[in-house]
Amino acid sequence: MGRRDELINRYAADLRDKCGVTPDMDLLRKVTIGCGPSIYNADASTVAGSQEHELDTVRKNFLVKKLGLADGPELGKAIDAVIEQYGRSERNKYRAVIYYLLTKHFGKEAVYG
Repeated sequence: MGRRDELINRYAADLRDKCGVTPDMDLLRKVTIGCGPSIYNADASTVAGSQEHELDTVRKNFLVKKLGLADGPELGKAIDAVIEQYGRSERNKYRAVIYYLLTKHFGKEAVYG
C-alpha cells in the first residue's frame, strides 16, 4: 500500500469516527488526489479551523474556484458547519476530509466526474 492509500484510509477513518459519515471511497480518493502534493506536507494537509485567512483560502480556492460556487455568506456558513461536524477541538482537521464534506454538502460530486 502506497503513502497516498494510507492517507486515504486515515481520512476515511476520520470521516467515520469523528464526523459520523460513511465515506464514498471513490469520491474520497478523487478529492484526495485533487489536493495534490499538499497531502504530504504536515502543515498544508490540515486546515486551521480558527484562522480566518485559512478559512478564506478554503472558500476562495476550493468552493469558488474548484466547485464553481458563487461567493456569498452561505459558503462561510457551510465551512463553519463542516468544521463543527469535524469537531472544533479536533487538532488535525485534514484538508481532504474538509473538502470531501464540503463537496457532499453542496452536492458537487459531479465535479470529480
